[in-house]
Amino acid sequence: MRATLCHARYPGLILAAIFLIGSGHAFAQTNSPESDSNSATSDDSKVQAGTPDSSGGFFSRFGRAYWIDWTGTQEESATPVRRGFPAPVTSPPFPFSDWPYGGSPVIGAPDTSGGPLMTAIYGGKHGKSWENSRIKMYGWVNAGFNLSTSDKHYGNTPAAYYIEPNSIQLDQAAFYVERVPDTVQKDHFDWGFRLTQLYGIDYRFTTAKGYLSQQLLSKNNGYGYDPLMGYVDLYWGQVAAGMNIRIGRYISLPDIEAQLAPDNYTYSHSILYTFDAYTQTGINVTTKLNDHWMVQVGLSAGNDVAPWVGEPNAKPTLNVCVGYTWREGSDNIYVCDNSTNSGKYAYNNVQAYYATWYHKMSRGWHTDTETWYMWEKGVPNVNNPAAAPLFITGANGAICNSPTQLNCYAPEWAIVNYLVKEFSPKNYMTIRNEYFDDIKGQRTGFRTRYSEHLIGWGHWIGTTLLFRPELRYERAYDAPAYNAGTKKSQLVFASDLILHF
Repeated sequence: MRATLCHARYPGLILAAIFLIGSGHAFAQTNSPESDSNSATSDDSKVQAGTPDSSGGFFSRFGRAYWIDWTGTQEESATPVRRGFPAPVTSPPFPFSDWPYGGSPVIGAPDTSGGPLMTAIYGGKHGKSWENSRIKMYGWVNAGFNLSTSDKHYGNTPAAYYIEPNSIQLDQAAFYVERVPDTVQKDHFDWGFRLTQLYGIDYRFTTAKGYLSQQLLSKNNGYGYDPLMGYVDLYWGQVAAGMNIRIGRYISLPDIEAQLAPDNYTYSHSILYTFDAYTQTGINVTTKLNDHWMVQVGLSAGNDVAPWVGEPNAKPTLNVCVGYTWREGSDNIYVCDNSTNSGKYAYNNVQAYYATWYHKMSRGWHTDTETWYMWEKGVPNVNNPAAAPLFITGANGAICNSPTQLNCYAPEWAIVNYLVKEFSPKNYMTIRNEYFDDIKGQRTGFRTRYSEHLIGWGHWIGTTLLFRPELRYERAYDAPAYNAGTKKSQLVFASDLILHF
């Protein structure tokens, strides 16, 4: 939704520096042990910490952790214990190892978060205390560039997040402090928390009204900061096959994709993902009934709004989701009512209903398909001047059927499919196809149907450096929606780099 306000052109010095670092060590790449990611949820991203090394100072240990990771010389470690079906895919090369769902850690999966920073800390004077506390700090820097047939300011929209054509940008620098509850065990209570800080151009998409949102909604800053996540997890292993209660600001539950760069197959996002809900603030209860069934029930203040914002934007909002897994974890269907309240026009107050199917076809191939239907009612008509007082900052109006209408019902629906092939533990290919119908133009600003087609590649150096080049073609069928409303189609070549720490 916030893409309608996006973004400015900025220099890419950080990207250039990271590319030099990556190319300088690319010769050293060999296979490394699988990092089984507890971030199978769409709001997580993990890189497993290496074996602690107590020799030298902190920066020496930090640098050596990268060298060992990139040269593949780290010691083999035991596979973490898990409960339930085996992980259907491997991470890396993929962004998750369990089929993703939000609002909870993956119940039954081990915590493998960490990276070079924690490896260096574990090797220090108080390393054992850090390990015993299970508190970890990690993150990444993500930067990229694109070459586009569009050339106007913000001209790539509704493609995202790289909306500025022919530019280099710092997409996001993210820093996590977290403790993940032990959900493998079933006999006692455990707890966790997460604090996530994000800086970069991508804040323009993650911003929630009431969380420093003046950076975007009042000042329209190009770069900005977002305290993207802040929550506690309360886990009871004794309830059913495990129950987790999450309280705070968390990533919206459904979606194949996620805000955080490492949680996605590709650099760019589908149009389907770009225009749905991003975060919610509230409470969500996730209960694993058995290896097949999982249910979630939650109450929040709505999509992308803080509770203290108040009416009309913040209001009690229900979510209910159900997941079913079969074929020893190879298939999963996840159906989600992500947000239900009055449905009246407000800041990103879409009523949103999702269905997602994850399917592993063979050891190397899998496919993910997602569809949703969303709507708001009483949306002001952009073609009626009398509706001007009804508009809310940051919330689009609709292109109603008649210019005499003051407001109207504004629905939209979309479907996306990912076909993904693993070639090696370091390389994978992604093919993405989608269809998006913005029936009243309320999400993208243009009343039109879209299709988007992408082929992308992912290449890892160790487990801490990822390159993702892609070629993307898209078309708007009923109105020129690209290049500031002057073109019906667009071709983009882009690539990014993610450096984990």
